[in-house]
Amino acid sequence: MSHGARTWAALWTVYILWGSTYLGIELAGETIPPLFAAGVRFTTVGVVLTGWMLLRHGTASFRLDRRQYGSTVLCGLLLIGSNALLFVAERDVPIGLASLIIASVPLWLVVLRSATGDRPPRASLAGTAVGFLGVALLLRPGGDVTARGVLLVIGAALAWALGTFLSSRLPMPGDAVTTAGVQALSGGILLIPLGVALSGGESLDPGSWSSRSLLGLVYLVVFGSIVGYTAFVWLLANVPLGTVATYAYVNPLVAIVLGVLFLHEAVTWQIAAGAAVILTSVAIVIRREQPRRPGTAHPPLIET
Repeated sequence: MSHGARTWAALWTVYILWGSTYLGIELAGETIPPLFAAGVRFTTVGVVLTGWMLLRHGTASFRLDRRQYGSTVLCGLLLIGSNALLFVAERDVPIGLASLIIASVPLWLVVLRSATGDRPPRASLAGTAVGFLGVALLLRPGGDVTARGVLLVIGAALAWALGTFLSSRLPMPGDAVTTAGVQALSGGILLIPLGVALSGGESLDPGSWSSRSLLGLVYLVVFGSIVGYTAFVWLLANVPLGTVATYAYVNPLVAIVLGVLFLHEAVTWQIAAGAAVILTSVAIVIRREQPRRPGTAHPPLIET
């Protein structure tokens, strides 16, 4: 297979799999307590990734100093916590709407850079301001959407942005898979007891979970995290980041289509207008902010 063909195959893998994880989260959370489901997902992913690294390289991959471990765990808790909030929020927010709010993460990164003394290009600042107007279009609860759910998704976007921001400024492991494994384990192990404590009387017996929820959880582990992440890491090493970053504004479109097809979600004028504004502004920011050569960014643990 040619390099171009492999690139397109990997891009569409990330586009479709990471865009479809919003549907997977919705299905998993239907009958499984959401925080517990998130904990099971990331603990399983962490065991698989760390086990793979141990088989390939032994314990050498995990010989990190205290600062590296501390930074990796901190960023992992923020990133995994972000996804856990999404598990809870999607009980009250359609997946298309949730994916669009999460798509604002690059805009929050510009805000964090500005707040810490960086001076982003004017085009990035202008794109960020316009993008938040698009987010504002989406923030009017109504129908099946609750204010609590919308605030949880905004909190998830902020947590993801902060985790991503800190991971570029704190000492981290040199290997992306080692980083992902440690982050997944640290977040997952914390979420499982938290999910049990906050289950609110929902059943923790797998026998009471629906086949849709179990299928959604398996899909998130195998395809959303492991297959999708593998494709993304390959892209980072072989394709300019400006191309790789297009997933940030393709994923919400995939989520919206899947929400319509499988969950019968409506695409209102409000969502359509917000999508147009947010995705256009994110595209502008990404083009200005991302370096164009491969291999220059630390990959996120999971989809965003």
